[in-house]
Formats: sequence, structure tokens, C-alpha cells
Amino acid sequence: MKTAETLATMRPAPGRPPEAPLGHAALVVGRGRTKILATHWAKLAVVYVRQSSLQQVLENRASTARQYALHDYAVALGWPAARVLIIDEDQGQSGASAQNRAGFQRLLAEVTMNHVGLVLGLEMSRLARSSKDWHHLLAVCALFGTLLADQDGVYDASDPNDRLLLGLKGTMSEVELHTMRQRLERGRLHKAQRGALFHGVPMGYVLLPTGDVDLDPDAQARAVIQLLFEQFETLGSLYGLFHYLVRHHIWLPVRARTGPQKGQLQWRRPSLATLSQVLHHPIYAGASAYGRRPVDPQGAYTGHPARRPKWLPMDQWAVLMQQHLPASITWEQYLKNQERLKQNQSGPDTQGAPREGVALLAGVLVWGTCGRRMHVSSRRIHQPYDNCLRHCVEATEPACPGVQATVLDTCVAQQVLRALEPAA
Repeated sequence: MKTAETLATMRPAPGRPPEAPLGHAALVVGRGRTKILATHWAKLAVVYVRQSSLQQVLENRASTARQYALHDYAVALGWPAARVLIIDEDQGQSGASAQNRAGFQRLLAEVTMNHVGLVLGLEMSRLARSSKDWHHLLAVCALFGTLLADQDGVYDASDPNDRLLLGLKGTMSEVELHTMRQRLERGRLHKAQRGALFHGVPMGYVLLPTGDVDLDPDAQARAVIQLLFEQFETLGSLYGLFHYLVRHHIWLPVRARTGPQKGQLQWRRPSLATLSQVLHHPIYAGASAYGRRPVDPQGAYTGHPARRPKWLPMDQWAVLMQQHLPASITWEQYLKNQERLKQNQSGPDTQGAPREGVALLAGVLVWGTCGRRMHVSSRRIHQPYDNCLRHCVEATEPACPGVQATVLDTCVAQQVLRALEPAA
């Protein structure tokens, strides 16, 4: 049994922080001095807690508990419990980027204000999985003399050997993230190639509990979808179809994907965006497609992360399986609709679609000198005028003379009647 004198010699001196257990990494000597100094004990010890997703927060409770247990680790290293700060605002946030991570930004702010003597994390990947963010943190810690610690030891970012080791840990963490991402992407592509990848289905279809896709069991919903394609074939334009539905008070069948009414059929007013999705989606032709609009990696750096990239041409889709799902139209009709939608655009290589207004040929006439479409304006009531806006767009002198639309309408009408005379 130890005597009272022996126990007295083991107690720390007054005003001196208690030492860590024997053999702990905090007592490793580097460049002739211990890494943890009195200047570090005078500051805060920050414990950074993070889980990558909400599912991990709910299910990986052991990992969360181990991260919170770093509070006791900091106390064992000599910090009073009152000077140990836990930052856990980034629960459910990925470490791939510092963007939208309020906890990591708070950590950097505390370090730059010279309030932190030690930063603790369960692993280096808990702090950052991006080399950019990781080396930024190392540079800031080295500048303000802040130590870093994980379950393997304590590191000084200003020490070359520790800096090399920390850099390797950060590189391994980033490579691990890319490896997991590639593994998930390959699994997603393999599932799409089997025609079994469905995150959601458009209106007129339902996703069964087995993972299969089938037509909507509601007969009225199926009839409305069939009516959309029939009227588009008759009217020939997206706007014409939209005004037809609104004029006849025909609403669209939509099944809620979230909320308390998830899966229930709801009837909503038609919109141009919804009709465009229906006409462009290949599922209505019985095809399963993947990779029609990939994720843009530059979105986070352009200031518009919510803006998605453009649709890819059909020959660039990653997966296209025809006759794989229940169809509302044939594949030939789908291709015909896509060509019709393309030709309705007001481009130099498309036919265009007739526009509303008094002019007979609004939206389909093209200037022969510049190739641009004629712009119809009304200088007087019921007197449309065709002119060219190229000089306004390019800030040049007008090159195409304007003409009254009634003159062109009369000329074209005469040519059409002359062509029909033999049939009469």
C-alpha cells in the first residue's frame, strides 16, 4: 500500500495543470520541448464533433459518443473541464467542403482570435475531407500556435514532422472520400443499367413497394395523361396545349411525394414546366433512362449552386433501355414529339411556331439577309409591322428594312391560293 508521503509527491503542484497519463502522446518531446505548454493550457480546448449524414447521427451512436468523450481526453491532457468547448453544429453535414458548415467556420474564427490552444477530433476526417480546407486549418493553427489532437496523439502544425504527418492524414482522408464516392457512383450506374434505379416517377406512374414502376391505378389519371399526348399531336405546341387545358379546366393528376398525404392523388392546375417535363420524359414511351442531366461540379463555385446543368442529347445519356416500362405512347411518337418541340424553338436552324397576334405569319418568317426571325410590332392599332432587331442586339447599324406585315400576309396568301387552284 502507498504511503501518504508517496501520494503527496504524485499530486500536481498548486497552479500547475495535471499531467496526462504516462506514455500519452502529449508528453512526447519535439525539438527539445514538450508540445503542450502553459500557453496552451491558458487557452481553450475545442472538441469538434461531426457526423456526415443525419442517418449516421441516428444510427451511429457509438461514434458520436466517442467524439463527445474527447472532452475527458482534454481534461486528462490538463485542461479544466470549464475550459473545454464542444462544437457540434455540423451534425449531419458532409466534410467534403467547408461551405454550409457553421461549426467549422466557428472553429476557424476561434483559432484566428487566438482563443484556442488545442483542437481535438476523433479522426482528421472529422475536421475536413478536403485538402483545401484541411491545409487552411493547418496554416491557421501553425500561425497562432494551436495544437491538434486525435485518438493517435497530439500534433504541432508548426513542426515539420508533424506537419508532414498531418498532411498525409488529410490526403488519405480526401482519397477515402473519393473512393467512397466512386464506389457509390458505380453502384448507382450498375443499378441503372439493370433498369432498377428510380428515385421518383412523374405523374401518371406509381412506384410500387417492390421497386417496380407501373401505370397509375386511377383510370381518370391515366385518361388525362393520354389526353395530353393526343392534344399535343393535334395542336403541335407546348403553349397551345397549356392554354387548351386551362381553357377547358382540365387539371393534372399528381401524387404527393412527401408530407402527411404522401402517395395520395391530388389534382393541380397545369403549368408549363410540368407539361414540358411530361413531353420530354422518356418514361412515357416505356424507356428507362439515366444520366439525362448530370450534376454540375462547377455549380458550387459559380454562385448558383441550385442551378442545374442543361439536358444532354440522347446520344450522351449514360443508360437508355427501350420497352422496359409500361408505356403511354410509342417510341416513334416520342421521337416525333421531341423533334416537334425542337422545331418550335425560335432558332436560326428551326422552323419556329406560329405566334399569337394580328399578323398571319408571326414567328415563322425569317430575314434572308441576316437569318434572324422577324419581330412583329404594332406601330398603330391593327397595323402589325415586321422588323429586324439584330442592330439592337449587336449594337450595329440597321441592315434589314422593315415592312408592313399585311403586305407579306397578302403575298403569301395569294401564293397559297395559287398553289391550291388545280385542286379546286
